[in-house]
Amino acid sequence: MEIKRITKYSAEHYKLLLTADPDLQMVEGYLPKSIGFQLVDGDQVVGIVLLVSMNSKKIELKNIAVRPDYQHKGLAQKLIKNVLRYAKQHEFSEMIVGTGSTSFEQLYLYQKMGFRCFAIRVDFFSDNYTKPIVENGLRLHDMILLRQKITND
Repeated sequence: MEIKRITKYSAEHYKLLLTADPDLQMVEGYLPKSIGFQLVDGDQVVGIVLLVSMNSKKIELKNIAVRPDYQHKGLAQKLIKNVLRYAKQHEFSEMIVGTGSTSFEQLYLYQKMGFRCFAIRVDFFSDNYTKPIVENGLRLHDMILLRQKITND
């Protein structure tokens, strides 16, 4: 398996992106300004991660997804390590990620990878998504923001 930069987004990419962010309009809103990486196994895309530059110092991990049959094998961690390396190489000092307050596995993953909570966007999902999102039996309303400082040591 290898990680490659995405030059053109395919239907396969969209399918993965929509597993992490179910609103096509939202995905199409940030996709044009995204830097994308794909994890490929042979000729199959099994993971994807998107970054969006917020300014010259901050970059956001906007979307990350791994195909269900490849989950729980450390591949999301591999993708995150790759984008942290990319951010460091491009002299960003901080990476931000937002996830749902009901996204327990994702919250665990980001904290395991060194991200720390710093803010909550109350009603972000209720206000910005046309259809309700239910995760782990709970209606999703709020976004938890996490960040990781990127050092050049």
